[in-house]
Amino acid sequence: MPDIKYKRILLKVSGEALGEKTAVGDGFGLNFSKIHEVCESIKTCVEMGVQVGLVIGGGNFWRGVKNGTGKLQRSHADAMGMLATVMNAIAVGDVLEQHGLDARVLTAVEMNKFAEYFTRDTANRYLNEGKVVIFAAGTGNPYFSTDTGAVLRGVEIEADAILMAKNVDAIYSADPAKDPGAIRYTQLTYDEVLAQHLKATDSTAMTLAMDNDMTLVCFGLAEENSIVRVVRGEAIGTTVKNKF
Repeated sequence: MPDIKYKRILLKVSGEALGEKTAVGDGFGLNFSKIHEVCESIKTCVEMGVQVGLVIGGGNFWRGVKNGTGKLQRSHADAMGMLATVMNAIAVGDVLEQHGLDARVLTAVEMNKFAEYFTRDTANRYLNEGKVVIFAAGTGNPYFSTDTGAVLRGVEIEADAILMAKNVDAIYSADPAKDPGAIRYTQLTYDEVLAQHLKATDSTAMTLAMDNDMTLVCFGLAEENSIVRVVRGEAIGTTVKNKF
């Protein structure tokens, strides 16, 4: 078996990364060829002996703050965002099953017709059994992003690392699409991220990861075999820790 650096991971994938190109813009709905690619990478990780927890954003259907501001009360807009993550979790769970993996969707709010209610012990048991566990509905509360939900679940399951698969290949000092002089970082401490207000995740997620001494890796989902390469310990993207 190949060497692996992280034996239990929490993988966060943005909803937009799994979306289609449309007349409105990129990252809407579900692009099943992209979903199959992600699921194939997850299958490779599982076959290597990695235990995989998964969080998927909901931005390909609805972003609470972005889509609801000025139109809906924030709690209602965020509730719609949580439901969007459940739709994505059900879809990805189905495709994982098509790849021969046993997947379970656990939600932060009770909806037993569609998925199981999350408890830490249930998630831990499924992971130890080799199942892929998909955590949906964020934290179950408004005003928290799916990045914060991912860190929370990663801490709860005692993951070796949280892997943030993004549309950008690393953390930069500024938006590289707008600033060609943006500095690309390979390593950062949480203090540096927070002090420089770097837009890797929201500050709540970063602070939670820092307080629990969690390793976090931000990398580009579009890079070839990026998920597997991170699990093996390749230096891609940006690694964030309390100290190196």
